[in-house]
Amino acid sequence: MKRNKKERQQLLKEKIKDNPFITDEELAEFFQVSIQTIRLDRLELSIPELRERIKHVAEKTLEKEVRSLPIEEVIGEVIDLELDKSAISIFDVKKEHVFVRNNITRGHHLFAQANSLAVAVINDELALTAKANIRFTAPVKLGQRVVAKAIVQSVDREKGRTTVEVKSTVGNDVVFYGSFEMFRSTNM
Repeated sequence: MKRNKKERQQLLKEKIKDNPFITDEELAEFFQVSIQTIRLDRLELSIPELRERIKHVAEKTLEKEVRSLPIEEVIGEVIDLELDKSAISIFDVKKEHVFVRNNITRGHHLFAQANSLAVAVINDELALTAKANIRFTAPVKLGQRVVAKAIVQSVDREKGRTTVEVKSTVGNDVVFYGSFEMFRSTNM
């Protein structure tokens, strides 16, 4: 359904607020307008391009340190982190991450993004994967952006275990799901 400019711009602000990682292409498809129209709308509304929005979110949220591993060891770029609660990372699939014959991402890269995010969300100096139950639900191709969201489901400090669920998506499609049982120290 076509909307007038004012309605479209209001909805555009809401869509970007809900998902700051949405691309101009995805917005153009959603609103059924050209990418140029989306860019002009963003310009009029003083909404920065995707890269700047991501950078802003990362700077704002990563003032806290990842305790369990150095931030540069997390696969993908951590853009949101609330220790022992949730975390988000993005991973842009490049040529070195895919099979040459079909440009589909090698599974260990998707697992590494999810697993390292599950480690990073733990508010402890020691966090190791004890058990993982994973599902690859759709192929990821060269050039796509994978957004992984980790949510801490439970923390058992006595047993030193934390359960973290990670869901990875490309656009609105879930491509990977993992439930990670994480070992953590019991000294708290």
